[in-house]
Amino acid sequence: MHGYSRLGGAARSPPSSPRFRHGRSKNGNWDLSAESNSMEKLVFILMSAVFRRRGLLLFAPLLYISGMLLYMGSFSFDVVSIKNGVVLVHKRAPPGSVYRSPQVFEKLWPFMEAEAGNANNGTCNVLMKAWSSIELREWRPCANRSVPEAELPKSNGFLIIEANGGLNQQRLSICDAVAVAGLLNATLLIPIFHLNSVWRDSSYFGDIFDENFFIQSLGNHVHVVKELPVDVLERFDNNISNIVNLRVKGWSSSAHYLQKVLPRLLEMGAVRIAPFSNRLAQAVPSKIQRLRCFANFGALRFSEPIQALAESMVDRMIKHSSQSGGKYVSVHLRFEEDMVAFSCCEYDGGEEEKHEMDIARERSWRGKFKRKHRIIKPGVNRVDGRCPLTPLEVGLMLRGMGFDNTTSVYVAAGKIYKEQKYMAPLKQMFPRLQTKNTLATPEELAQFMGHSTRLAALDYTVCLHSEVFVTTQGGNFPHFLMGHRRYMYGGHAKTIKPDKRKLALLFDNPNIRWEEFKQQMKDMLRHSDQKGTELKKVGGSVYTFPMPDCMCKQAELKRENANTT
Repeated sequence: MHGYSRLGGAARSPPSSPRFRHGRSKNGNWDLSAESNSMEKLVFILMSAVFRRRGLLLFAPLLYISGMLLYMGSFSFDVVSIKNGVVLVHKRAPPGSVYRSPQVFEKLWPFMEAEAGNANNGTCNVLMKAWSSIELREWRPCANRSVPEAELPKSNGFLIIEANGGLNQQRLSICDAVAVAGLLNATLLIPIFHLNSVWRDSSYFGDIFDENFFIQSLGNHVHVVKELPVDVLERFDNNISNIVNLRVKGWSSSAHYLQKVLPRLLEMGAVRIAPFSNRLAQAVPSKIQRLRCFANFGALRFSEPIQALAESMVDRMIKHSSQSGGKYVSVHLRFEEDMVAFSCCEYDGGEEEKHEMDIARERSWRGKFKRKHRIIKPGVNRVDGRCPLTPLEVGLMLRGMGFDNTTSVYVAAGKIYKEQKYMAPLKQMFPRLQTKNTLATPEELAQFMGHSTRLAALDYTVCLHSEVFVTTQGGNFPHFLMGHRRYMYGGHAKTIKPDKRKLALLFDNPNIRWEEFKQQMKDMLRHSDQKGTELKKVGGSVYTFPMPDCMCKQAELKRENANTT
């Protein structure tokens, strides 16, 4: 990345040395004929060389491309040193490919301290005015705008699906299953949760979501049952596994379900689809899309134990944020051991870290990273913005954006890799930092321990009600939260989604000035703000971009209300 020139304009070269100037005539004037002859000779020499050695023309494009790559930093020069008479060649790493954030923090920390000391009781905190100027609130929730039928038609059979993955992958499967059941006019069995090798959570649907509320809410839209009727089970020897499992490809269209799945459903009275994650295309008829919306935003709510504790945690977080008017920032921090291992990125742990990551990859993914021809390039991953941000990097980014040390920060995460080491600088930058383990007592959390999806549900709720949400690594958790927050807050997400390629270059420069770093971070914050309100594009997810499928503009709602009246 190239910084801006601090020069006001194009600087003129200083006068050349007199000994290199073209000769003057005896009367002191420039000898134009001498200058002209020199230029002609130079052109003649160049043209002669080209025509005599035409092969040079073949190399001209290659030389040009090589020069541009060197200029952009794609290649790097070797550093040569001599030690004990032996010449050593060290390969210089490309810009942004090495984790140097601790050195950047060490350089910038005194400036953060000085700035915090000059702040006037938190009034300079950007949190106090975050996004307040552009909240037009043009959009309003209307997922349930379609008039339900007085009575659902007779069911075509039973649909059994198996949801896999973590909390929000399960959520995606549930909402898609509701949409498919509506499309096929099928009765949906409460989804079965698959025990995932990474999440390792044996929770049932009713442990995470309010089962009765889900069934009642969908009563006028889709038939939903907790168990299969006895007569249906008897036809399959009382074993759900005996029900035929239809292998449906990912992102299958509504036409596929009508042409391939519906005939089998009518024939056998019950079908299974397992696994079911991402088995329905994003583009479906509007009526089916609205079912997705209603299932996600209207029918799914967390079970009573989760909801009760989560609401208490939100209240406590607001009280902790009294200095900023009850507003707080939530951060989804993906720096658990499994996430670091899966990313194949390197930090500052040396050989010990590499050994631990190899063990973690083998434990969770059984040889996936040791397959033939698989090449792991940590530096390339970092330059491409695929490395999980460390807590230190998140802190640097937020302080640069203007969130000062009075900001209350809630960190949503699993067990952080080497937590004591990596969380220390984030707590140093934000002393008012909270997690579910500090907001809730051990006794309150005891019933959820060992169940990662239930703990994630607590994090989800606290993040949902924050003034600002920060996503650091992608995945279903931030995608669902961004959409849910758009749905709740008039169409604007209030989400910071950092440019991690740009951050990799900035964090690779220990000599960066604080003022320059702040300007870069404020530009990134402004860009996130502009992306806060986005309509769903073709192929986009309705769960992340609820407009216009799940939301209506106020003028549209007024027209609908007038027509209804």
